[in-house]
Amino acid sequence: MAERMGLHPTTSLDRICDVNRLSRRRFLAASCAAAGVLSAARVHAAKPFRPRFAICNEVFGDWSLDKGFALAAEAGYTGIEFAPFTVANDVRTVSASRRTDIKQQAKNAGVEILGLHWLLAKTEGFHLTSSDPQIRRNTTSYLKELTNFCADLGGDLLIFGSPQQRSLAPGVARADGFKYAGEVIHGIMPVLEERNVRVAFEPLSPRSTNFLSTAAETVELIDAIGSTRCQLILDCLAMSTESVPIPELIRRHHKRLLHFQVNDPNRKGPGFGDLDFVPILAALSEVEYQGWLSLEVFDFSPGPERLARESMAYLKKCLAKL
Repeated sequence: MAERMGLHPTTSLDRICDVNRLSRRRFLAASCAAAGVLSAARVHAAKPFRPRFAICNEVFGDWSLDKGFALAAEAGYTGIEFAPFTVANDVRTVSASRRTDIKQQAKNAGVEILGLHWLLAKTEGFHLTSSDPQIRRNTTSYLKELTNFCADLGGDLLIFGSPQQRSLAPGVARADGFKYAGEVIHGIMPVLEERNVRVAFEPLSPRSTNFLSTAAETVELIDAIGSTRCQLILDCLAMSTESVPIPELIRRHHKRLLHFQVNDPNRKGPGFGDLDFVPILAALSEVEYQGWLSLEVFDFSPGPERLARESMAYLKKCLAKL
């Protein structure tokens, strides 16, 4: 038997057992050490889920900016997602001093303006997928102005929703829409780079637009543009219209995910309807999302204070369950 094991015939059975026991001990020790290293690596790699909370400033209605910013800070939000139309329908009319004042008002309240949304709302003559080259050039020019406005307020993100100003007109094919949108975004890249601003495309419900109405289609455009300056924003209301569950959409597209808006399919805030945010927040934690959770609502009937406070309370309650 000793010969079959590759040992000298005079090797004792006790020696063989000692060697085997030593080998097992070494193997177990090495295995435990490796497992400990892997476990520690996982703990070290996994970042705690500590989302930053933001609120869209149109929630405050006709309140002054400083009053709205103060409520946001008091309710626990540290970021403001700013709608340009709340100060002017055309940002080119907003003076440098006014921009400085807005930024300072936010700072005084203890919040920061993270970026802009509703980019083309209440504007005229701009469209992302127009077949008219002059309209596309005008749109590129205005998006450059919005980029500067965003940076002047201290923000670094343009959120492209604006469904009416991106929908495909009759006769414009989807492929042409991709080409026209790409042309416009490539046209603003130098200013995005110069001012350190990014643009995020938002999938919206097919009820509101026929262009970029799913996360998959939106990611297709982002990949076609092919710049890290162009990424994805996901919105719970819009995602609720897709056939894929919201947590799965997050998992599928998290590598492109730059920003996240929270709301209920009833167009109010989280907790005002039936959408369960625990699985949504769990998915965001799973993919190690570290960006903003930004409250955007479309039904303002509960009023600014209830929307801000109760949405925050509900989200924190859900986070505590993770």
